[in-house]
Amino acid sequence: MQEATPSTPGLRLFDLLEILAREARPLTLAEAVTACGWPKPSVHRLLAQLESGGLLAREPDGRRYALAPRLLRLAEATLTGSTQQGVRHAVLRQLVADIGESCNLTTLSGVEVVYLDRIESAFPLQLHLRPGTRVPVHCSASGKLILAHMSLSQRTSLLGSLPLESHTATTLTSLAALEDEFIRIRKVGYAVDAEEFVEGLVCAAVPVFSPDGRSVRCAVALQAPAARMTLAQAIENVPRLHEAAKALARTLV
Repeated sequence: MQEATPSTPGLRLFDLLEILAREARPLTLAEAVTACGWPKPSVHRLLAQLESGGLLAREPDGRRYALAPRLLRLAEATLTGSTQQGVRHAVLRQLVADIGESCNLTTLSGVEVVYLDRIESAFPLQLHLRPGTRVPVHCSASGKLILAHMSLSQRTSLLGSLPLESHTATTLTSLAALEDEFIRIRKVGYAVDAEEFVEGLVCAAVPVFSPDGRSVRCAVALQAPAARMTLAQAIENVPRLHEAAKALARTLV
């Protein structure tokens, strides 16, 4: 239950959005009331206001409220603006200087992975992916990493709603194959993209944990053309990626 704190009507709307985001799943009116501890009529009114403003949307069953695209775009813009400046950007830039290949910071947005920040390598052969770019969750190293650290119910719900499209000959397109991959990821502490999204491109990603260490907030990854860096060579850089992830985790408050 949410602790009672003085709040203006406008801030009360924001408080409710924070609660819904923290729950990380669509909530019914009753579940929202339980989560925040406020009177049912007040919560119902706030939910209706957020829905009319395009910040929340009803699930197909008409009972559950989920974060809407407008709110997700606002969150992405806020995160992107902060990561392009200051400590996080500096950490990523130093990582690229040390490894010599492009590196990025990503997170989950809806059912896709979104790039929060990215530093390109100095090599002329590059895959330009700007902040805000979205990639599939099931065939990207960062996406598989985030999925692996979700609860089984969250992961099943998300993947069950997606067409597991094949992008290359190595894309994993079955739930069974992906679950085996998630077990491996949790065991070794990193994920790879073995040319699963773009042929000729390899990637390794590690988690950036929340301050309490209980959840994965983002992923930091390196990407390189397979002609310049083999997958095995990318994996050799995982310890350096973990160092960067720890530095990035200290910026999450």
